[in-house]
Amino acid sequence: MRPSSERYGGPDGDPGPGGEGPRPPGPCDGTECDPDLLRAATVITEEVRDLRPHEVPDRLCAVALRLLPVAGASVSLSGEGMPVRLGASGELAAGLAEIQASLGEGPCLDAAREGSPVLAPDLRDGRDAHRWPVFALAATAAGARAVYSIPVGDSEVTVGTLDLHRTLPGPLSARELRRAELVARVMALAVTALPRQENAGAADEDWLSGLAAEHDEVYQAVGMTMAQLGIGADEALARLRGHAFAQGRTALELAREVVARRERLDDG
Repeated sequence: MRPSSERYGGPDGDPGPGGEGPRPPGPCDGTECDPDLLRAATVITEEVRDLRPHEVPDRLCAVALRLLPVAGASVSLSGEGMPVRLGASGELAAGLAEIQASLGEGPCLDAAREGSPVLAPDLRDGRDAHRWPVFALAATAAGARAVYSIPVGDSEVTVGTLDLHRTLPGPLSARELRRAELVARVMALAVTALPRQENAGAADEDWLSGLAAEHDEVYQAVGMTMAQLGIGADEALARLRGHAFAQGRTALELAREVVARRERLDDG
């Protein structure tokens, strides 16, 4: 990849805040510390200090916009093929996460499965336009032109993804990818530090309960469809996603209708 920027960037490559200032101990490569990553670590440390766990994902998504030439960021947990969004920097970032969850295809699912970054610098041209054809059409229609998905986890387990997008085409440079991976590492620490239900404060408990309820609604709808039509879980989930896409809704929106018995996912 060709370096495309030597500075921290704002949306679509416009220069943003530089993260200058004191350089506390930070990420090192062997015995040599990377000054660029030290500056990025300083920005991250300052932004997440004293936050409650439920506040960290949204804040780190906002930090990604300061550190990288991207227009938006979101973070999702991987959950049985249905990503669960934890936070996002804005409506488009949240919408791209929902599109992938509803379609069952896209960079975040590949990155979670493979445990390595999935980078698509141009969804309208070349290989990227054909890797996930339906997602590429939906994402570009929504306003995204390039997407980058970074695994959240460690060398053995991927628990989710940090998903970035731009409204203009272009790759991430090697330096920018290292910054994105640093944000993802901090995100992994934040996710593993989320409180258990019994130890959560009121705000954390409401937030965690809401995420669990949304995930449960989807799989309740899948279970109802399995029972009604005598099909397996994979086919029931595929039907949910297919019907949702055809109707221009998210899988979660349609799942709520199925659970309320206002819709049935048969062929009629």
